Amino acid sequence: MTIFTDKHIVLGVTGSIAAYKAADLASKLTQQGVQVDVVLTSAAEKFVTPLTFQSVTGRRAYTDADLWGGEAHVLHVGMGHSAHLLVIAPCTANTIAKLAHGMADNLLSVTALAAACPILIAPAMDGSMYSHPTTQNNVRTLQERGVLFVGPAEGHLASGLSGIGRMVETTEVLGHIRLALGRNGPLAGRKVVVTAGGTQEPVDPVRVLTNRSSGKQGFALAQAALDLGANVALIDTPTAAVLTPPTGARVIHVSTAKEMLASVLTESADADILLMAAAVADFTVAQAAPDKLKKRDGIPQIQLELAPDVLAEMASLRGKKGHPRVTVGFAAESRDLLDNASAKLESKKLDLIAANDISASDAGFGVDTNRVTLLFADGRREVLPLSNKSEIAETVVARAAALLEK
Repeated sequence: MTIFTDKHIVLGVTGSIAAYKAADLASKLTQQGVQVDVVLTSAAEKFVTPLTFQSVTGRRAYTDADLWGGEAHVLHVGMGHSAHLLVIAPCTANTIAKLAHGMADNLLSVTALAAACPILIAPAMDGSMYSHPTTQNNVRTLQERGVLFVGPAEGHLASGLSGIGRMVETTEVLGHIRLALGRNGPLAGRKVVVTAGGTQEPVDPVRVLTNRSSGKQGFALAQAALDLGANVALIDTPTAAVLTPPTGARVIHVSTAKEMLASVLTESADADILLMAAAVADFTVAQAAPDKLKKRDGIPQIQLELAPDVLAEMASLRGKKGHPRVTVGFAAESRDLLDNASAKLESKKLDLIAANDISASDAGFGVDTNRVTLLFADGRREVLPLSNKSEIAETVVARAAALLEK
């Protein structure tokens, strides 16, 4: 089950060239299982047709003609009261003005007035129109009423000019939709710290000791926590640099185990949950070379020493400060999986550990799936079948949230 399961979203589309992005948004929401009802203004129909949206959603798309049809007095009320979220993307300056002043002269604006759900707006217009004092006043008015805004972005505009006015890309709108749907979830008001990726220990100015952790599981955990309404601090590493952080997460970049320890200690001081998914180096170079090592100088002798043990330090902090209230570790093992994970669970004083066998070709580092066994401090065990990492993350975060409630 995801944040989109059993959700109903009304998608309003207004008269902007960015209307083509709305079709992509409607398609992506539908693919996630959302029931999407699209309402087009008469101006929007100049750019894209109702048939386009009906084709990607499998549902009828509504226009102003439907305001005066047989369902006229109940259509907008029904949609406004059944929807979990009203999204207007793209939203023109004209529609923003209508909403700010309570006008209800078309199906979209009357639906917005009837809406009992949050409203999310993605503006799209020329830069001078967006920066105009009237538009800015209207935006502030709506924000004061609790209307959510995403964008606009800066870039090339339909006028040929550049400025702030572009509708943000579909993926960013989707991220903000997730935030809006999850903001009152079971972790609302809670702080969750997530670590992701593999640390890098410098050998010389160009070489590092690292590992194969991609950060995918950690990023999925951050998204799952956001979906439950948490305030998320995501501590990532260079090996996760190719990934896009989930919308709403506050990202802290670190490289070494020492930097990871410092950030985890700082962020966890007031955290409710710590999800320690990063693969932190066990060993670091005692003395990194100041200059690049050269082959002509022969094989270098590299002295290793133990890197900081982040979970051990966290156990000490937790004993003194009481935070984080729940700590979840991860054990990536190539042999004796459950024995090693159980020992780590006990020695690091964890509430829960997720153990996965990295020798399996379909689980662990670099792939999109994982096969995990959850071990709890009270002796319980839960075997999760092979699943994508987002599903694993949802289960882990749900179990951590349940432990927090206890």
